[in-house]
Amino acid sequence: MTETAATEQLVHDFHATMSSLKQAVGTIIVGQDAALEQILIATLIRGHCLMTGLPGTAKTLLVRTLAQALGLDFKRIQFTPDLMPTDVTGTDLLDEDPATGRRQWRFEAGPIFTNVLLADEINRSPPKTQAALLEAMQESRVTARGTTYPLDPPFVVLATQNPIELEGTYPLPEAQLDRFVFNVLLDYLDAEQEADVVKRNTTGIDVEALDARTDASALNAYCDLVREVPMSDELIARAVDIVRLTRPADPRAPDVVSRYVSYGASVRAATFLAIGARARALLQGRYHVISDDVNFLAPPVLRHRLQMNYLAESEGVEIDQVIAGVVAKAGS
Repeated sequence: MTETAATEQLVHDFHATMSSLKQAVGTIIVGQDAALEQILIATLIRGHCLMTGLPGTAKTLLVRTLAQALGLDFKRIQFTPDLMPTDVTGTDLLDEDPATGRRQWRFEAGPIFTNVLLADEINRSPPKTQAALLEAMQESRVTARGTTYPLDPPFVVLATQNPIELEGTYPLPEAQLDRFVFNVLLDYLDAEQEADVVKRNTTGIDVEALDARTDASALNAYCDLVREVPMSDELIARAVDIVRLTRPADPRAPDVVSRYVSYGASVRAATFLAIGARARALLQGRYHVISDDVNFLAPPVLRHRLQMNYLAESEGVEIDQVIAGVVAKAGS
């Protein structure tokens, strides 16, 4: 089989798998189509997601269901104020051989050694514990007592936080926020969808009974496929332009940025926009990127990277309004 034929077959398998996967997730999750698409994109580019939503918007259920449908190992950590870094990464234990009395260190792996890690209410733990995820998210490895342990791919961190629960929380530092590809928003459903949720939850939902539609090996091949999707220099320039326009010091920054933003996004945001657009193109059934792919991903990529000033808060300006102004300005 030629390289072109192999790629065409892989693309065909990808579309069949994703269609089946969305159908499977839809048997458990009602609505939240945009959130599902963004989390899938993050998984396909080997990235991580911050999920923000009110309590009861199915954040945890969505992650569990997606991991089950993907055929991946799943673990959940409930972040609390007393959670220690070693509770996340693992720790060295001193074992003694009862026969010889010889002692040796043994590494006991923590829950971070998985494919899909749900960091539930991540801002409930202090920065020291939050930082335990940094190396794993950036390098896909964990270092303990000078020894490095690689994490098996794919490795995805999906962290949740509730926006209205401020007491007893610790804001995520900018360095950690920047490592999340997207900030995915989950909102309340409409009345018809809520009625459907009530029906399903009162008759029983068994996520574990959901059949996997793929596995880690196939998913890794899909992740490699995403990076082969063509993207024109013009669209790469558009992604860069969108990010640069979020910086108040840029001479082309729109008024909404100059007035309401203190700090803009880094070049990492442009990289995520470009690679994420490739994944979205594939999910949309195309093997090429269009401007709509870049525009669609601008809000989830940027909304946790822009620091709004006091004026924005006092005038009630939402961050997505600023991003909309940036996208409208880009390319002009």
